Amino acid sequence: MRRQLAGRYSTVRPFLSLLGESSALGAASGGRRVLEAVKRLPALARRKVEAKPLLLREIDQKLVPPAWKKAVFSNPDLPVGAADRDAYAVCVLEQLHKALGRRDVFASPSNRWADPRARLLDGAQWEAVQADVLHGLSLEEPVAEHLAGRVRALDAAWQLMAERLEEAGQDAKFSFEVQPGGRLKLNVDRLGALGEPKSLRWLRRTTAAMLPKIDLPDLLFEVDSWTGFLDAFVHLGDGRTRMENLKTSLVALLVAEACNIGYTPVIDADEEALTRARLVHVDQYYLRADTLAAANAELIRAQGRVPIVAHWGEGLLASVDGLRFVVPKRTISAGASPKYYHFKRGITWLNAVNDQVAGIEQMVVPGTPRDSLFILDTLLNLDGGARPEMVATDNASYSDMVFGLFSMLGYNFSPRFRDLADQRFWRAELPGVATGGYGPLEPLARNKVNLGKVATHWPDMLRVAGSLVTGQVRAYDLLRMFGREGRPTPLGQAFMEYGRIAKTLHLLRVVDPVDDTYRRQMNRQLTVQESRHKLARDICHGKRGQIMQAYRDGQEDQLGALGLVLNAAVLWTTRYLDAAVEQLRALPASQREHDVLDEDVARLSPLKHANLNVLGRYSFRHSGPAGGGLRPLRDPADAGDHEDDEE
Repeated sequence: MRRQLAGRYSTVRPFLSLLGESSALGAASGGRRVLEAVKRLPALARRKVEAKPLLLREIDQKLVPPAWKKAVFSNPDLPVGAADRDAYAVCVLEQLHKALGRRDVFASPSNRWADPRARLLDGAQWEAVQADVLHGLSLEEPVAEHLAGRVRALDAAWQLMAERLEEAGQDAKFSFEVQPGGRLKLNVDRLGALGEPKSLRWLRRTTAAMLPKIDLPDLLFEVDSWTGFLDAFVHLGDGRTRMENLKTSLVALLVAEACNIGYTPVIDADEEALTRARLVHVDQYYLRADTLAAANAELIRAQGRVPIVAHWGEGLLASVDGLRFVVPKRTISAGASPKYYHFKRGITWLNAVNDQVAGIEQMVVPGTPRDSLFILDTLLNLDGGARPEMVATDNASYSDMVFGLFSMLGYNFSPRFRDLADQRFWRAELPGVATGGYGPLEPLARNKVNLGKVATHWPDMLRVAGSLVTGQVRAYDLLRMFGREGRPTPLGQAFMEYGRIAKTLHLLRVVDPVDDTYRRQMNRQLTVQESRHKLARDICHGKRGQIMQAYRDGQEDQLGALGLVLNAAVLWTTRYLDAAVEQLRALPASQREHDVLDEDVARLSPLKHANLNVLGRYSFRHSGPAGGGLRPLRDPADAGDHEDDEE
């Protein structure tokens, strides 16, 4: 395999001079050897054919990993004791690629490939914000006191778990067994489906039938009449709006982008606001990341004010998941993932949704298997809404290091484990902090957290946390930097040890032998996310759901418009669900099949969309109620057959 790669030397040879002589590349201590080898590549590339074999003293043999040794040192066509120049050059380029991924080698100036170490707060810059940042993160106390509190919290969780396990006895939903070799195997009962009482089925069916039918453009106009969210789209130059019928153009653009249908279906040459020239101008000067975020903030605020939302949550629980799109264009902004794209490339639209069913942030990342490392970045720059305390994810990157970063920043990271039965639990002990035995759980609690590493690196850990919340550096870059060839750096190891406390607290709640409320809370929020993605797929129906934008800015604007339209659709449905519930409650008991119970209202979903038309009928002359009112609800008895899109 490596010899086949060495055969591609002729492909990369023309670029070696530019690469090796570039002044844009720099290196940290872990990448200096690689960068020095790269800078010697131009001289090696200029060698004559007869001088192609390299003497061993001319190369850095320590850069040649075992997989490359045969290709570099054992070419039968070369003299004994010589190295293959072509194989060595490609080998060095492979090491460069790995070093760039770890940011041991970096580019400057650059946003994507810069050195994250240089962006960390330090010196006077850190001292100026340190007190405020640590107060906001509740990390002001000395490290000894902070760790003592974490140890006590973990000890209390273990004690509670042991008590519940003994009380549950044979009825416990959790058990473990010690297998040969000392390996532990967890046995956790699967969550059964919650029953649906007749009153809930009736309420879902009736409220769905009462929702008015509506076309997407009318929905956007109506939501704007309630919130004025379209006023957030201001001119790039002067921040003002003087264009006549601008909202008509904006609604047409949002429909074109969100539905992925382009300009043609929404153009009307007889309407000035809908001509191609007008739409291109508005797209260029009004539809951009900051105006999309400002408009989204208005929708999030409005969603939180609808009375029915109080039954769904307070906005303190969120989930982050990705929706993947194929990008059939040649672009550096898409990535390969055979599991999702086969032989094509794509992007992932990461979005955060809270328990009030509002999309509170989104970002576009290359569609690679490591997309989950961007989850924390998604949460650090919210468009609006309350800062979530608990973050549920579906089979995301749940390394101990990720738990450590989330915990430092005050989040309860709650992934749904794919390999729950094989997870490792940890205990923590500290001199002067009393901890007890854990009875039947002692075999499970045999792994001990090394808090000494945390104490040693605590000042640097605080700087990292401060740099993240102030937006100096991306969490993705730090996570890549904290590991080298699968092994953590000392600072990365400190975050791992710290994260093991948070991970164990999460695990103990997940495998609670008596109460499965925590797991159901996670699963419900992830179901909300999946339902939102289904609605997103139905709205973004054009071009077979493929994103045709080749540049990152275009991708972000288009999917930002999709997120905004999703929030508008959710807000519209939420208000009408609220009105339907109030109307049903106002009816005499004799005219209702069942009482409208709060526990049933809590299980309604605003992600139903059988009443919403997004296909082929795009009129931009608003015909809805004036003055921010609502349309008449339909009579469920006259609604006919209704497709029930349940979450």
